[in-house]
Amino acid sequence: MPLDMHITPSQMPLDGVDPRIFGDIPDSLNFNVEFEPTRLHGKKYVVNKTTGEAVGIVGSSYPNNPHPAFFRRVQAAITDNLRWDDLADAKVKWQTARNGAFGLMDITLPNVRYTVTTKSHQTDVAQRIVALHGVDGLCSNQTYFGAIDFFCTNGCISGDWGKVRKKNTSGFSLDNFIHELNDAKTDFHQHGRKLQTWADRETDLTEVRDVLERIIKSPRKVEKMSTLYLEETSKRGHNMFALHSAFTNYATYADERNGFKLKEMKNTNDTKAVTMFGREQEVSKWVSDPAWSALVAA
Repeated sequence: MPLDMHITPSQMPLDGVDPRIFGDIPDSLNFNVEFEPTRLHGKKYVVNKTTGEAVGIVGSSYPNNPHPAFFRRVQAAITDNLRWDDLADAKVKWQTARNGAFGLMDITLPNVRYTVTTKSHQTDVAQRIVALHGVDGLCSNQTYFGAIDFFCTNGCISGDWGKVRKKNTSGFSLDNFIHELNDAKTDFHQHGRKLQTWADRETDLTEVRDVLERIIKSPRKVEKMSTLYLEETSKRGHNMFALHSAFTNYATYADERNGFKLKEMKNTNDTKAVTMFGREQEVSKWVSDPAWSALVAA
């Protein structure tokens, strides 16, 4: 049943976040933080107040900023600055890593979409808002925008790599995020038009291999990505959107489906969310490379 978005101000919770839109923060992230001293000068333990378990070591001046406070601030800004009909039917996926010290909120807005058409295939992409937060000092708390493909559920952040890289180190600014939200729908449709340009640019395997070798340094990864591209062409045809779909497949899955399985390590499951978001940033870097732009324009 569709969400009834017609609510009065008196029905809104005090923090400005309607729980019907985003749901509850999972228990794995919904905890307060406290600090305990270490034997190392200038350092302190970050402790999950619910379990009493230490989840990190930070500098003595590191602030107490638990996950719920950050994510609710982001949700409140989204609620205040986006249209209700765009927020209706929002889907939220949560991921965690480093024993709960890292959290990722991935919001899909299925009512904000763009149709991309190739000669042999058509798919809708929907807008994404991704927020990252850490309590252990190892994550730049930040928000990103992107898209998810309804056909294959591949997702990837969007934006020029230079801006993405700057966000990685600049830290979160609520004012900047609100400014981005005001432009978010326009920027998403601009991204959709870029995807359509890639769908219109037909390719052959020779030039695909050439651009892969220019933007990806690992020969083994080039081979795997070439294979993944050919799999994508069976549905989407030979075009740069199919190559981009191979990239987003790599950023979304890490198993036998695409040959990019994560290395089996003792803490693989506890770091998977961080690794996979790192792949999204890697894809952002690839499609911002001059070699990619040159192929689009050729």
